[in-house]
Parts: sequence; C-alpha cells; structure tokens
Amino acid sequence: MSSTRSFLFAAFALVGFLLWQAWQQDYGPQPSASIEAAANVTAPADPKPGAAASAQQDVPQPVGAPVTVAAPAAAAPAAPAAALIQVQTDLLRLSIDTRGGAIVQTDLLAYPLAPEDKTQPVRLLDDTPAAYFVAQTGLVSPASPAPDHRAVFAAEKTSYALATGSDVLEVPLIWQDASSGLKVRKVYVFKRGSYLIDAREEISNAGTAAWSGNEYRQLQRVPPLIAGSGFAFNNPEKYAYAGAAWYNPQDKFQKLPFDKFGTEPLKRDASGGWAAMLQHYFFAAWIPPAAETDSYSTEIVTNAGSPRYLIRTVSPSLTVAPGQTASIESHLYIGPTLESQLDAIEQANIAHGLSLTADYGKLTFLAEPLHWILLRLYELVGNWGLAIILLVVLIKLALFKLSEAQFRSMAKMKRLQPRMEALKERYGDDKQKLSAATMELYKKEKINPLGGCLPTLIQIPVFFALYYVLLESVELRQAPFFGWIHNLSAPDPYFILPVLNAVIMGATTWLSPSSPGMDPTQARMMKVMPLIFAVLFLFFPAGLVLYYTVNGGLSLLQQWVITKRMQTAEKAR
Repeated sequence: MSSTRSFLFAAFALVGFLLWQAWQQDYGPQPSASIEAAANVTAPADPKPGAAASAQQDVPQPVGAPVTVAAPAAAAPAAPAAALIQVQTDLLRLSIDTRGGAIVQTDLLAYPLAPEDKTQPVRLLDDTPAAYFVAQTGLVSPASPAPDHRAVFAAEKTSYALATGSDVLEVPLIWQDASSGLKVRKVYVFKRGSYLIDAREEISNAGTAAWSGNEYRQLQRVPPLIAGSGFAFNNPEKYAYAGAAWYNPQDKFQKLPFDKFGTEPLKRDASGGWAAMLQHYFFAAWIPPAAETDSYSTEIVTNAGSPRYLIRTVSPSLTVAPGQTASIESHLYIGPTLESQLDAIEQANIAHGLSLTADYGKLTFLAEPLHWILLRLYELVGNWGLAIILLVVLIKLALFKLSEAQFRSMAKMKRLQPRMEALKERYGDDKQKLSAATMELYKKEKINPLGGCLPTLIQIPVFFALYYVLLESVELRQAPFFGWIHNLSAPDPYFILPVLNAVIMGATTWLSPSSPGMDPTQARMMKVMPLIFAVLFLFFPAGLVLYYTVNGGLSLLQQWVITKRMQTAEKAR
C-alpha cells in the first residue's frame, strides 16, 4: 500500500468522522418537545425560605422522613432583600448572591474570551437567562426550618479581595431563625493560585429540640451558547461535549448530554465521587467529602421560565442536638480542565478522576499519554508549536523500523513498475491471472505488498487522538506558534500550512508507485487528491495541520533517502 493511499484512507476516515459529528450537531437528537413546551410554564412565586421543599422543583426532598412543616410560633419578619457580594482572587472574579449564598457569576481572569481582547475574560458561571449557569447549596429538613438556596443570608461586607501577601480569603454568610434558635454560617474559602473553593456550612442549634436535615449541592444551567453558525470544521464548540458528568470508584467517569436528561436520568447513591457540568475547555464540579455516601441525581427544571438542567448531590441525614454545632464541608471547582490544577486536587486526595473532564472520548488511552508528552515537551522548549514538532519526531523515531520497511517495500515496487506494466499487457483484462502473476513476482522479489499498512494503521488512531488533544486541551487554547500563527487551536489564517502540506502530499504521490491494475481515471484522482485535502485542511486547527505537515515532510525525506540508497545499490551491482 503506497503512502499516498494510506494517507487517503486516514484522511477519509477523519473527514467521515467530522461529517458525522457535524450531522449529529445540526440534525441529531434534540431535547424533546415536551421539554421545550415547558419553557412556557409560569414559575410559581418563591415560597418563604425554610418552607416545604416540594414547593419548587430545584429544591430536593429531605431524606429520612416525610415532609411536615412546623407552624411558626410567631409571625416572621419580612425577609431582607438579596444583594450581590463581589469577590476577587488572583484567578477568579465572582459574584455571590446572598439569596442562598449561590455563586452566580465567575470570570476566569487568566483566559481571555478572544485572543485579540485580553481585557474580557471567559465568564463560566452566569445568572443571565440566556447563559444561566450557577452553583447552589442549601439545607433541607423534614420538620424544621432550614435555609435552602432561596433563603436570604446576611453578609458583613459587599466586596472581598485576596490581599497582597495573603494566600487565603474567607467569605462568610449568616442565616438564622429566631423561632427555632437555628443559626447557619456558610463560608467560602478561596486560595491563591487555585480554582478549588472550599465550602463549609456550620449549623448551630440554640433551640430546645434536635435539628435534622441534609445538605445539597447542585449545578443548574442551560446549554452553553455556541458562537457562530453553519456547517464548518473550524468551530470546535460545535463538536465538544457539553452536559452533565459524574465520577465515582464504582461507575468511573460517566456523562449525560442534555438531550438525554429526560430519558436516562441519574439516580443513585455513591461515595468518593463528584458531580459536574462540562463545556469546551471549562467546567464546574461539586466534590462531597470522599467518605460521605451521597445521593446523586439529575433533573430538568421547568418552572424557571425556560428549561434548565440540574445535577445534584444530597448528603446523608445529619442531626444537631440542642446546644451543639455541626459542620458540613465540601469543595467546588470552577475553572479550566488544566492538568496542573486537577493533578494537585488528586494528589491531595480531595477527588479522583477530575482529569477525565478533558474529554478525549474512546481514545483517552492514547490521548492522555500524548497530552502528557506534549506538556513535558512544552516545559522543555516553551512553545506549543515546537512541542508538536518534537512530538512528531518522537513518533517517527518510535516507528522508524516499521516506516523503513514500508519505504523499502515501496521503493522495490517502484523499481518493478516496468515489469508490472508488462504483466498487465500480457494478461489484459484477465484480473485473476494478473493477480496471481503479480503475487508470484512479489514472492520472487521478496516484497510484502502489505508492508506499508502497519505504520499507517498505527498512525490513524494517533492522528485521531492528537486531534482530540488539540481540540480539548485548554493548555493549547489560543496558544501561539511563530510568525503568522497566533492560535494553534484555530485554522491557519493565511492557509500557508495547508498549502505546504499539499505540496508535500504531491511530492509523496510522485515518489510513490501506482498500484497494479489502477486505471487512468484512478491515477488522475490520486494526483488531484493533494489539492482536495489541502482545501479540507483549511478548516483544521493549525496545530493539527502542523503535526501532519511535519510528519509528511519527515516521511517524504525518509522515503527519498531510502529510494536514493536503493538506486545507488542497484547501480553498484
């Protein structure tokens, strides 16, 4: 098999895969009509904080007893108005709503929305209706007052900032019920250089009766907005996974896209896990204590004006005796799928499996090592484009012996072209005799016609895996190379790499022998293919085209050297 035909096989496979992805995005399953119709349902008025959890879909039922709401001993004062608390660290700028202590806006300061505007960061959490995505916690109780995520908390200040020279910032909020003597202090702890937020609820019972209830943590959102439209390969937002995900040691990593929330809802108990909402490059995840067995579930919330998708964990029942205080702790990650951050969380035994949020699909077993090698090469050279080139060199060295056998087989086949043409003239249209005579010639000259297949078969999954690495690795997001390439995760703006790749493909076609039995039309198509795939490569990420251009250039050089050596050896006989 010639290297050109091998390349065409790999390229057709990739293009077919991308076409399938695009079709799924544009015409695949969408949320059911019943869910869309639910967008017109009018949301009920918010019940009083601490009332029955069944009054609203996005508040879970308490665990352990039927809901019975105690009548208040006296008329409760009017709830204070909710306000936003502004928080800024070295990596995050957040807004915390005093209603429920929910985190309703989060800007990722190290990640500009577009490379040409460094002043506007990516906003991951957002409480605007079109991009709604919030992180909420709350308490529910079967028979006692409890502040769920609609209860209004009090805050000491309206803004907090991580001070110079300080590594930790605490933001406390307080809710209390005078009739029962219950006081809840909700604390968020931010740390310098980290996207991981510690969350703590301190429950103090100054009443005369024991308090029992559960804490829940949930992420609630609408599907992310996708910029741009049309059927194009250069919009990774259209292909990247967006939806819920969770992990535990029993189920490992699981995903639930938005269109399957209604048909395949999550409902199970698990420990040592986490629950997340993913989108391209970024995610948010609630991480309960590892030893805690929580109830995990998903829901579609239809009473909020438009359908929202929710993933939740509910803690086991907790009882606080009169005069006692108990604390419930958890963690919240809001940030990029950054290996250094996720590895640090795993090494601290806070959560395992978070690195899987960089979703490489079924080729994770190949993509993760490639990603790791790329990171190490980047640490060595300080440029992602150079790291990709060095990765190509390493792959070529690993496959050198296989490639050498391939090119030697190809060179021998090219040398036998006149004899093959003679066989074609002798047997004419008798394909059976032509095939038998060709195989006899291969056997006599010790040529394996399939010798070029193995390197190609090995490189095809590597090619796909690297495609996913370049698509999903946030480290490569907006990463510059040299000269005109300012973003390796976007197409080459001047199409220089696709044209250069086409030239290399054309030279490879010229050096490669044609297969016996190929008619003139097929031969002409082989010559036109480099131009066709140059057009397709216009839409691929520049990093991927750089990989394949360098790979093709090194293969061409290796093929040319081996061919010259064999020609020299032939002349010396």
